[in-house]
Amino acid sequence: MNPLIELADLGFAWPGQAELLDIPRFQLAHGESLFLKGPSGSGKTTLLGLLGGVQTPGRGSIRLLGQELTALSSGARDHFRVDHTGYIFQQFNLLPFLSVRANVELPCHFSTLRRQRAKQRHGSVEQAATQLLAHLGLHDKQLLARRADTLSIGQQQRVAAARALIGQPELVIADEPTSALDADAREVFIQLLFSECREAGASLLFVSHDQSLAPLFDRSLSLAELNRATLPTEI
Repeated sequence: MNPLIELADLGFAWPGQAELLDIPRFQLAHGESLFLKGPSGSGKTTLLGLLGGVQTPGRGSIRLLGQELTALSSGARDHFRVDHTGYIFQQFNLLPFLSVRANVELPCHFSTLRRQRAKQRHGSVEQAATQLLAHLGLHDKQLLARRADTLSIGQQQRVAAARALIGQPELVIADEPTSALDADAREVFIQLLFSECREAGASLLFVSHDQSLAPLFDRSLSLAELNRATLPTEI
């Protein structure tokens, strides 16, 4: 089977600056969970933007599900991203004025594919949201109607995970989603995330600077191992 993600000879530089990313090769398998260590300033946020098609590389190839992202228009990349990728952001990025349920269901309003998958798996988008939240430890149905800005950090994190997972995207990207949690809560959340990704058949790319989490994953990499641009110059 072809990899879910395949990068080849990838290069990226911000205008007027030295090359930030120089990645000869990277692959992520279908169903794999990968821990990617990336400290601040290492280019990890830029790499995630490239994988989502938000940015385009200066050179090289980015293939997701066999589709060459650089061959798509900006609008087509946006559609492809929402169809096939779920994001859990460090700050969660929930819409504060919407309810918990509305936040979780949001991707299904932008993606016909994810809406169809949610209905096929759970019977309806509403039931998909309810079941995902329950599986992630939010069982109280009264919570579904609450505004997102009334939730605790731990609750926001789980709502963000449910939003990323609804409609079974093939790729889930988590960018430092556990940085505000204590050690016990971090591991509980990650195990719930693993379980839901397995249920959905999704690959998980988990980016963090917390190396203690690495043993929980199928594979662990440092961005410095991938990125030749960050290697020290020999004297």
